[in-house]
Amino acid sequence: MTHITTGDPAALRSATRKAAVRLIPLVALMYVISYLDRVNIGFAAATMNADLGLSSTAYGLGAGLFFIGYVAFEVPSNVILHRVGARIWLARIMVTWGLISGAMGFVQSELGFYAVRVLLGIAEAGFVPGVIYLLTLWFPAPVRARTVALFLIAIPVAVVLGAPLSALLIEHGHGLWGLEGWRFMFVAEAVPAVIVGVLVFFVLPGSPKDVPWLSEHERGALRATLEREAGAAAEHGPSDVRSALKDWRIYAVSFIGLSVNMGGYALSFFLPQVIASLAAPSGRPFSIWETALLTAVPFAAAALAMWLVGRSSDRHQERHYHAAVPLLVGAVAVSVALYLPGTTLVMIAISIAAAGSYAVLPVFWQLPPRFLRGAAAAAGIGVAGGLANVAGFVAPYMTGGLYGATGSYRPAMFVVAAVMALGAVVALLLRRRPEFAGPPRA
Repeated sequence: MTHITTGDPAALRSATRKAAVRLIPLVALMYVISYLDRVNIGFAAATMNADLGLSSTAYGLGAGLFFIGYVAFEVPSNVILHRVGARIWLARIMVTWGLISGAMGFVQSELGFYAVRVLLGIAEAGFVPGVIYLLTLWFPAPVRARTVALFLIAIPVAVVLGAPLSALLIEHGHGLWGLEGWRFMFVAEAVPAVIVGVLVFFVLPGSPKDVPWLSEHERGALRATLEREAGAAAEHGPSDVRSALKDWRIYAVSFIGLSVNMGGYALSFFLPQVIASLAAPSGRPFSIWETALLTAVPFAAAALAMWLVGRSSDRHQERHYHAAVPLLVGAVAVSVALYLPGTTLVMIAISIAAAGSYAVLPVFWQLPPRFLRGAAAAAGIGVAGGLANVAGFVAPYMTGGLYGATGSYRPAMFVVAAVMALGAVVALLLRRRPEFAGPPRA
């Protein structure tokens, strides 16, 4: 084969374009299903809490318990994925989380609610870091943020589509198969995970060497670029798992992810209930359809912001201001939202908060590969994803607990805003490190 260097931009562009067409729609569909299974609990809460006798604190605890298993198994899951391949492991993840998510429709008690949430977290552990690691095997750093943004846009898309879908299933599924509406919703929304999981096993391409649709020219250009970037990362950090787990930088990066997720998960789990509370002064509660449509608005704004920030970050090859500025804007919006008069102003502020939080995600995932490679990258990305998702436990439990203690969501939003602001500070401090300054070296 003719030796290919990174000086062949046409072949590299062609390779990444083909990879995007074949990977991104599939992994984005997987994430839509994943996130829908994760946040549909917010739409079930209004009737599920009453049926199971759950307080706001108990609901917040159960919502957050998902992340206990998720965080604990994140690194082992990604290490296994590195060894057995993304196709096999991501298919396993999807099938098992689909089966367990469907079991949510059959819980009968508070304890059962807690148990299924923990098991769901264990089953889904490693999915997002696994896909992020997969994308590092396909897409060079200069285009990776916008590529990751296309994958992560599935989060707001899942809410935009899932809000009315969940409302429809709850409203019209009541009585079907002898189930309450919220139970029917959990069962119905679990089916696609199992089906797509089987599909993934047969069609997901694991790495450039496995596929026939790249020419040798394209494959060589892509491999040369990715190997160059891996070599640059090796100059700044470890390549083995044990050393990666001892590297302080991965924990600093993880805190940025935690600050992002504090805002995102607080909104995901409690936004339907916050919106319902806005109608209280008028004496006319929002219907489940009105709540669903209002819930979709902030996440539509988040999808747009995610794409714009990811694209801008790639264009300027700058990550830290692209993380810090949205986090600070989101922190201000979160802290003032519930003090504004009228539903319209509150929804505008919440939309800005959602945009500021979620827009950072494509940038956040670019940081671990700057100083990790190989198995260390798989483990480090798992650590970053796992610790960032500690917010998935802290945010709902803290929000539910403070609401139960004060009767208001305002104190919790101040805590969320403070953590987001600290994340912005950490992002700016890391900019001083040479491995994070500027684009990867040739």
